Amino acid sequence: METILLITILGQDAPGLTASLSRIIERSGGVVLDIGQAVIHNKLCSGMMLHLPHPKDDPQIAELRGAMRIWAEGHDLDLDIAVISHDQYRDWVDRKGSTRHIVTLVSRKVYARQISAITEICSKHNLTIDNITRLSGRVPLDGECDSQVHACVEFSVRGAVDNKKLRRAFLRVTRKQPVDISVQVDDIYRRNRRVVILDMDSTLITGEVIDELGRHHGVGAEISRITRAAMRGEIDFTESLHRRVSLLRGLSVEVMGRIAEDLKFNPGAERLVRTLHHLGLQSAIVSGGFDFFAAHVQQRLGITWAHANRLRVVGGVLTGEVVGPVVDAARKAGLLKEICRRSGYDTRQAIAVGDGANDLPMLGRAGLGIAFHAKPRVKSNAQQTVNHLGLDAILYLLGLRDRDLDDPKLPDFVAEAPRPSSALNRVVENA
Repeated sequence: METILLITILGQDAPGLTASLSRIIERSGGVVLDIGQAVIHNKLCSGMMLHLPHPKDDPQIAELRGAMRIWAEGHDLDLDIAVISHDQYRDWVDRKGSTRHIVTLVSRKVYARQISAITEICSKHNLTIDNITRLSGRVPLDGECDSQVHACVEFSVRGAVDNKKLRRAFLRVTRKQPVDISVQVDDIYRRNRRVVILDMDSTLITGEVIDELGRHHGVGAEISRITRAAMRGEIDFTESLHRRVSLLRGLSVEVMGRIAEDLKFNPGAERLVRTLHHLGLQSAIVSGGFDFFAAHVQQRLGITWAHANRLRVVGGVLTGEVVGPVVDAARKAGLLKEICRRSGYDTRQAIAVGDGANDLPMLGRAGLGIAFHAKPRVKSNAQQTVNHLGLDAILYLLGLRDRDLDDPKLPDFVAEAPRPSSALNRVVENA
C-alpha cells in the first residue's frame, strides 16, 4: 500500500532550508504531488505533498519521519507530518477542477477591514481561497506621500459561483470603503491580453475636450450641461453630440491647436501605455470626441490606432457639423471587434477602458472591461472599476507586480508632441 504524506513547516527563514530538506526527502524516492512556499517578513510557511511507494508503517517511512524531525529541531522549525488517505486525495483532485477566479483589491492602503470584507464575501459564496499575494511594493511607514502609495493584494479563489452576484457583493463594499475590487475568471485569456482600447476624454486625458472648446467659444455652460447628461446616459449620445457641435459653429481651428497643446493626461496614463507596449500589446483610441485631438494624443503616446469623430471645417472655422458616421456606443463596440479581428486576436484578449455610458457596450464586449473614475450607472454595469488610483492600476488587474514594473530594463516613456502646425494642417486638409 502506498502512502501520501502532507508535510508542513513553519518558522524563521534562512538560506538553504529548502535545499537541506529536499536532500532528506530525495532519499525516499517519493513523487511530489503538490508544493508551495511563502515567506512573510522572514517567516517561512512551506508545504509539500509527497507520494511514497511504501505503506505507512514501513520502516522507510519511519526513517524519513525521524530524519525530518531531527532536521526541524536543528533549525528550530515547527514540523507537521500528516497521512492523507487516497479518498482525501481524490477529493482534493476533484476540487482542483473547480472554476477559478482572481479577486484583486486595489487601494491607497490595504486595511484589515477590507481584507475582512473580501474574505467574508468569498465565504458566503462558498469560495475557497487558495493563494493570497501582494502585488504592490513594500509600504513605508513614513516619508511617503499617501497620494503616491499604491497597494494591491490578489486572491486566487476556487469554486462555482454566480459571477454577477459576486461582483455586486464586491461593488457594495467599494461604495462604503476607499477600495476597488475586481473579479476575473482565471482562464487563458486573463493571462494573454493582447489589445488595449482606450476612450480619450476623461479617460486618457483630464476633462472633456468639447467642454473646453465651448468655454473658448462662450457656450461652455450649455455644452457642459449636455455633456453631463450624455455621460449619465440621460440623452442619446448621437443627439447630444450634434447638439453640442452645432454650438461650436464659427470656432477657429487655431483655437483647437492651442487646446490640443494644453491637453493633460490622467495620472498613470503614460505608465500604462508604455508598459503595455513593452509587453507587446497593440493599442487604440476609440473616442466619441474628435479626431484632431485623438491624433494629437495618439502621437504623444505612440498609440497604434485612433478612431474619433471628424468636424467639418470651412475657411478655417468649424461649421457646427460632424462629417461621416458618429463614433457612438454601438460604433465603439464594433470598432473593438474590428480591431481585434484585424490584429488576429479574440475579443476576450482585449482590454477596454472608458468612463461614460457610451462606453458600456465596448466594455462589455472586451475580455477585461474597466470603468475608470466613471459615473454611478457605468460603475454599476461595468465588469471592473478603477476609482481610487490612476490608469496604471490596471496593470495590477493583469497580475503585474510593482517589482516587475520597476525593472530598470523597462524603457522610460519617450513621447514627442506634434508641432501645432502639423495638427492644424491635418484638420484643414480633412475638411
